[in-house]
Amino acid sequence: MDRRLTAILAADVVGYSRLMEADEAGTHAALTERRRGVLEPLVAKHKGRIVKLMGDGVLAEFASAVNAVQCAAELQRDMAAASAGLAEDRRIVLRVGVNLGDVIVEGEDIFGDGVNLAARLQTLAEPGTVYVSQVVADQTRGKLDLTFEDTGEHNLKNIAQPVRVYRVAAPEMEGGVLPLPDKPSIAVLPFTNMSGDPEQEYFSDGITEDIITELSRFRSLLVTARNSSFAFKGKTADVREVGRKLGAGYVVEGSVRRSADRLRITAQLIDASTGNHIWAERYDRDMRDIFAVQDEVVSKIVGTMFGKIEDAGALVAKRKRPESLAAYDYLLRGIEHQQKQTKENLLQARHMLEKAIEIDPNLAAAYSYLALVDQGEWDLGGSAALLDRALENARKSVALDEDDARCHCIAGYVYLWAGDLDKAEFHHLRAVTLNPNDAHIAAHMGLLSVYLGKLDEGIRWLNQAFLLDPYPPDWYRGFLGMAQYVARDYVQAVKSLNPMRAPFPWDRMYLAASYAQLNRIEEARTQLAECGSLGLLGSIAEYAAREPFKNPTDLDHLLDGLRKARVQE
Repeated sequence: MDRRLTAILAADVVGYSRLMEADEAGTHAALTERRRGVLEPLVAKHKGRIVKLMGDGVLAEFASAVNAVQCAAELQRDMAAASAGLAEDRRIVLRVGVNLGDVIVEGEDIFGDGVNLAARLQTLAEPGTVYVSQVVADQTRGKLDLTFEDTGEHNLKNIAQPVRVYRVAAPEMEGGVLPLPDKPSIAVLPFTNMSGDPEQEYFSDGITEDIITELSRFRSLLVTARNSSFAFKGKTADVREVGRKLGAGYVVEGSVRRSADRLRITAQLIDASTGNHIWAERYDRDMRDIFAVQDEVVSKIVGTMFGKIEDAGALVAKRKRPESLAAYDYLLRGIEHQQKQTKENLLQARHMLEKAIEIDPNLAAAYSYLALVDQGEWDLGGSAALLDRALENARKSVALDEDDARCHCIAGYVYLWAGDLDKAEFHHLRAVTLNPNDAHIAAHMGLLSVYLGKLDEGIRWLNQAFLLDPYPPDWYRGFLGMAQYVARDYVQAVKSLNPMRAPFPWDRMYLAASYAQLNRIEEARTQLAECGSLGLLGSIAEYAAREPFKNPTDLDHLLDGLRKARVQE
């Protein structure tokens, strides 16, 4: 008897009998086309072998668990793309399970508990998802751009012991192909840094983000958020594929070359449905003209798509630009550090932002992000004086530029944590008015609404944020998980919070409370231990004092979850 250790992928078609009954010939033809066009090339690409086909199912093996999981994720992605545009009842959707185990080999076939477990995982999986065993998650975690959502232990048919099962989550699997919205939509890919110096990467990224921000001011446009666009950074991707994944009708791409006092920017607008170029420009300018180039690119895009640039000119006239390129440079570096949210990076961000303000005391955005640094240090256990300073900087930023949506959003966020819910709501609503397409603003509106007790409205805002940003940053999940906990949907809260790559202490608090409400006490305690048993936030009482719930019962509900985790104050 030959045996070997192998990674097993099992997949089957959801609702196969229904599909065959509705259109036997068409379903058979579609399955054959998917097998030849999607399945077989992917298995070969990842060095696997199709063991056998079983009507609506397939069994494949791989020498590596990493290869098996990557193949499974890409299989679900490409199957979703192949079904785009079909009626719901005509789509071919898979369930996939992956296990790593010892198998018996007989000729070309394989048998044994390892195969049986892969088949049970496939049966358990939700349509369009990949479920894997604990050993596969352990072997794969950190080696692929995937996360693993813990679904708990399951008793599976003909498997003696309970099995811990993980759901694979990948940006490209979330929603597969996005439909085009009713209004013109555009994605701006990260401009390539052509300066020959990796240290200048922040500069080309900053220019890209500025163009995204300016375009998103137009209500008649739907602009893909920065985080989703930057998911394609450093990757060679066909613009038609980008358009399908991001739900964008148009794509902008370009490059930046910075040398001494000279700047060269290229930009091109592409029709994502055909891949045809609509226009392309090259700008060779002095560095001091950078903002004029950005405005020209925005105006050209809007003018090309709508045949007019009057609105673009009006918006540009209202916006306040930095008076100094050096200040702008320090601002970009400060933002880059602030977004990493560690104590060390917050210190670096403070230094950069204070240098920007020293050079240009009227730079509103620098005060705004400095307020976020203050609030971030306070959130990591700093004194109340930091929150007072955050409020001072937030007020200064809005006073300097009343038309900057992000300044208002950040001011609202700081007021929220200071407990002034009326001012928090005022600034958030002002931010939405100024920029209705900003996914970050929508996510913050969701968080605020939950704290205000407007739970349904909060979840609608968070769903809007995910719609605007299909590849969202991790903290969107934190906001959503918190909202789901407040809504008593503990299972979904765990699914949102558990796969976060770098959760903040407050994310772990809500995850611990969710586990406790599900009576998974050991997992709740593990989450609390991860953040030093509330060491970064003090006692439960101190932590609770920082949670700005308008409705006291919402705070009591959180405390109830933490008490069930048997945490001592």
